[in-house]
Amino acid sequence: MRTCVLVRMTVIVCILLPRFQLAVAAGGRAELLQAPIALAPEPGSAQRVGEASLAAEAFGVHPGMALGEALARCPRLALVPPDPAGVADRWERLLVRLEAIGAAIESERPGLACFDAHGLLRLHGGIEGVLAAAQRGLRVPMHLGVAPSRFAAVAAASRARVRRPVIVSGDREQARVHLAPLPVALLRARPSLADLPQALERLGIGTLGELAAIAPAALADRFGTVGLLAHELASGGDGALRPRPAAEFVRESLELPEAASGTQLEHGLGLLIDRLLARRERRDRTLRAVVLSAVLVEHGGTWREQVVFRQALAQAGRMRLALVPRLALMPAPAEVLRLSVQRFGPPAVDQRSLLEDPAAARAARLYEAVHQARAAAGPDAALRVLEVDPGSRFPERRAVLAPFQGEP
Repeated sequence: MRTCVLVRMTVIVCILLPRFQLAVAAGGRAELLQAPIALAPEPGSAQRVGEASLAAEAFGVHPGMALGEALARCPRLALVPPDPAGVADRWERLLVRLEAIGAAIESERPGLACFDAHGLLRLHGGIEGVLAAAQRGLRVPMHLGVAPSRFAAVAAASRARVRRPVIVSGDREQARVHLAPLPVALLRARPSLADLPQALERLGIGTLGELAAIAPAALADRFGTVGLLAHELASGGDGALRPRPAAEFVRESLELPEAASGTQLEHGLGLLIDRLLARRERRDRTLRAVVLSAVLVEHGGTWREQVVFRQALAQAGRMRLALVPRLALMPAPAEVLRLSVQRFGPPAVDQRSLLEDPAAARAARLYEAVHQARAAAGPDAALRVLEVDPGSRFPERRAVLAPFQGEP
């Protein structure tokens, strides 16, 4: 008797728009992108540069580098003020177009998106059809990479050219062979590993193949969990994708007659809240998270602030109480004020029973807190402690963290 085991092959597609944030901040001025420029640090954040042009990268400037070191390497480096609101709006529109072809998108940062194409192969007629559908949907120049793992797909996209995708077929072993000659600098694509390539290069480890050849125990002893993650990526592996929930782009904008601040800005915010709640696309749903943004008067910069409500709201007064204090964080007067929905909540029906069960009320508040934490920090923000071996001599074996699931 023979037993057949079906093995599902993972086909990860990576869409890369190089220097997306820099291009948006430059306002489409192609001549500016030819010079050595980089994104300036955001106000109040660490003094590190953002994305850099090709001319700046020729001097060794890369995203995340300290501002002083970047200026020392390239004295002619020009800094462009970042445009976080413009980047977020344009990237959200592109993601909505990509989701229209049936893709479940995971996006670590603007300009980089990955999705599993296994379920779309028959729908679009193979991997070439999936890539063609993505190009028709986005309608912008892009680099495409296909590989068995997410990191390998990102590496393939970084080597691809416009209309010339790089496709790595096979399993983890083929992905490891493809990654072997590539530089360890590709690890900067993962935010948690941004500082690791510099340390590896100082130790004489220049390629991902050399990194994969090192024993995992040695990397764990020197770099901890970061070293183990880097070894896993260099060996062709990676974690599973975590697609974002499909979102709707609902936004209201108000052009202010003059540079507004203070009470005038609060009145404008109240008008935006009323308009947003009156939109037909809301369909009587509550709002769990919104984004408040503005176009500033000084240097045409922008400001963006994400707000997650303690409870999903549909009342204008309560939303105003939560959003008005955020206006004080705006670094300069605004000429355009915007309010958009980042995540909807359940329908606005909250009828309480005549005799409320205290246990049920506590459970409802607990699950509402879980939803709020996940909306603010992602799916791993709320976990439960699961006992595995309570009598073990080793504390780390007594319990593990598991996803908090279920509904009240």
